[in-house]
Amino acid sequence: MKALLIYPEFPDTFWSFRYALKFIHRKASSPPLGLLTIAAMLPETWEKRLVDMNVESLDDEDLRRADIVFVSAMSVQKESVKGVIERCKAAGVRIVAGGPLFTTEYEAFGDVDHLVLNEAEVTLPRFLEDFQNGDAGHFYTTDQWADIRTTPIPLWGLINIKRYASINIQYSRGCPFNCEFCDIALLCGRTPRTKDKDQIIRELESVYALGFRGQVFFVDDNFIGNKKKLKEEILPAIAEWMEMRKHPFSFNTQASIELSDHKDLMQLMVRAGFDVVFVGIETPHEQSLAECSKFQNRNRDLLASVRNIQKSGLEVQGGFIVGFDNDPLTIFDTQIRFIQKSGVVTAMVGILNALPRTQLYERLKREQRLLKETSGNNTDFATNFIPRMDYDLLISGYKKVLSTLYSPRHYYARVRTFLREYIPPKKKKKALRFRPNYFGAFFRSMVLLGIIGKERFHYWRLLFWTVITRPRLLPQAVTLSIYGFHFRKVFEKYLN
Repeated sequence: MKALLIYPEFPDTFWSFRYALKFIHRKASSPPLGLLTIAAMLPETWEKRLVDMNVESLDDEDLRRADIVFVSAMSVQKESVKGVIERCKAAGVRIVAGGPLFTTEYEAFGDVDHLVLNEAEVTLPRFLEDFQNGDAGHFYTTDQWADIRTTPIPLWGLINIKRYASINIQYSRGCPFNCEFCDIALLCGRTPRTKDKDQIIRELESVYALGFRGQVFFVDDNFIGNKKKLKEEILPAIAEWMEMRKHPFSFNTQASIELSDHKDLMQLMVRAGFDVVFVGIETPHEQSLAECSKFQNRNRDLLASVRNIQKSGLEVQGGFIVGFDNDPLTIFDTQIRFIQKSGVVTAMVGILNALPRTQLYERLKREQRLLKETSGNNTDFATNFIPRMDYDLLISGYKKVLSTLYSPRHYYARVRTFLREYIPPKKKKKALRFRPNYFGAFFRSMVLLGIIGKERFHYWRLLFWTVITRPRLLPQAVTLSIYGFHFRKVFEKYLN
């Protein structure tokens, strides 16, 4: 049996880093962890090939050679998915589809031969048994949560690691919180399920054996969901392994804001090699936080929380949202002021959208305010429901936020604010996100940003300021300058 695993293409979005990747000659930020894990679950006797359309083309010959195709995707890949399905149908090859997009929007994909939904550890074995018996059905779903201690190591041999800037692994699934707009509780549950420390070390060893050195992203939606296990088992084991292997990686992940309340946990994360954490801050407006059930962010000084994390040695990347029912007309200026003061350089600000089957989606459906399906790209200057705020005011306010935050003057000021607040780990060589090609990226940045770019004054001012005041942080200054170039390129088609 010849199995072809296809990962559809991402559009140019905030997180694609397409324009930043060109500085280091990489094709994509990271490989498709889900499909590589699925490949490891397929029968060993099957011939397997993976085509990641973000790094290579899907040829007709690939489809002709395949007996069966597996497709997985997120909502933002929807348009590419439709093209893949059409081509598979034209080639007469059987399609098996799963992952977040298909699990939440399966009604839209009735022409897929087999929908294997929810967590593959539960539903894929059922499909494979039926398939090998010649009796495979159309729809496989479950209300059970998988024991991810049984999840195999991804089949890394299916990819060319040199095409990617970072590598993904997963420690846990699930989040104890239940924010109205979020689909994590729907997809992964509210009780965090974790892997064991030996399992995590084996996965790190598997990445190390590839020859990869650089940034490793723990894709957990809330890495600190089980704080006790992190403190007592996982982080000490990772720190010991990193020391033994002479710090081949640096780690980033996602966590909720109460990480800032746990100094010992932050210290352990930094000791283990973490240097970046994405936090869903959403909004400094208390009524909007209450509206979306973001209780963990309420009744706290969010600015102080961000600074606590930065001073621990972790860069904070932040998610922000405008368009809540309780947002006042002043929300746009409020967001700008907060983000600038916080030094959150990588600030993903999106317009609120209702993802299928979330609490927000169901509420808006009852209120008859839904307009269309969401694109999955929450920075595409659109929303899929009727907002309380005048729509034109919402869009114009959103444009003001982005045009301000990502103008060279404000962006580089924010970088300096972060570098002043950030306290890097002592006696530890800083692992770089783009380390394998850092020097080449540095020289290219001097040409594209320092000579050609409209940000050239701010670029050189930042570099000289960093060399004089915070010389150890020059790599971060260059990396964040490159990120800023990407963000402006992504948004300029909307803002010009």
